[in-house]
Amino acid sequence: MTERLTHLPAESAGRAPGRGRLTGRRVLVVGGGQTDIGEADTPIGNGRAISVLCAREGATVAVADRDRESAEATCGLIAVEKGKAFALAADVARETDVVHMVREAADAMGGLDGLVLNVGIGDGVRLKDMTVEAWDRTFAVNLRGHMLCVREALPKLGPGAAIVFISSIAALVPGSRLPSYDASKAALAALMRETAREGARGCMRANVVLPGLMDTSIGRLATRGRPNRAETHVPLGRQGTGWETAYAVLFLLSDESAYVTGQSLIVDGGLTGLR
Repeated sequence: MTERLTHLPAESAGRAPGRGRLTGRRVLVVGGGQTDIGEADTPIGNGRAISVLCAREGATVAVADRDRESAEATCGLIAVEKGKAFALAADVARETDVVHMVREAADAMGGLDGLVLNVGIGDGVRLKDMTVEAWDRTFAVNLRGHMLCVREALPKLGPGAAIVFISSIAALVPGSRLPSYDASKAALAALMRETAREGARGCMRANVVLPGLMDTSIGRLATRGRPNRAETHVPLGRQGTGWETAYAVLFLLSDESAYVTGQSLIVDGGLTGLR
C-alpha cells in the first residue's frame, strides 16, 4: 500500500500541505471515524481523510462518529499536524443523538460553517429475502439520519456555509448487490436538492459527492464479501483513495465553489462515464 501511494500525486496520497482554503471555518464531519477491519496497514477512509484535510486547511473540526474511540483517533491525527479538532459520539439513527451532536458542535465552535455527512450502512440482503426491518434499518442511517442532521444544522448555518453529502456511484449504476443501500444512496440526491433549494434563501449551498471504487477500509471490507470487486476495470487503472474523496469535499466546502449548489460530483476514475 505504501509503495502504491508513492506513485500518486501528493494530494491523492495525502501528502500535500494545507493551503488555508478553510481558514477560520467551523466544520462538523459526521462519520469522521474509521471502521477497524483487522488489517495492520488499512488505508485511510473517506471520513477520516475529510476530517484531517479540513483541519489541515485551517478549519476547526468536530469529528462525530458512532464509535467515540474512532473519532478520537481521527482527532489524534489532526493534533499531530497541530490542527484543531474534538470528538463527539452520536448514532444518526437516533434522533436525540443527532439533536445533541449538532448542538454540541455548534456551541463548542460558536457556530457552523460546514457540514459533511459521511455515514452509511449496507446489510447484504437481496430483494427476494428483504424484510421490512432490514430495509428500515438501512434507511434510518442512510437517509433519515441525513435528514435529521440537515434539519438541526440549517438554523445554525449562515451565509456562505456549505453542506456536502457523501453518496456512492451505487446510486447511479447497479453492482453493489445491496438494494437498500443503492436505493438510499440514490435518494440522497433528492434530499440534497431540497436542502440546496431551502438553503439558497440564506446563501447556503448543498452538494453531493459520489465516490466510486475506493481503496479504503470499507472498500476492502466490501471486496472481502465480493472478491470480483477488485477486478473491476477502472479507466484510470486503479481504485481511488480516501484523500481523493476528501479533496472533492474540500472544494465544495471552500469559497472556490461559491457558485456551485444542487450538484453531484462523481469521483470514480471514469468508471460511470467511460464504461
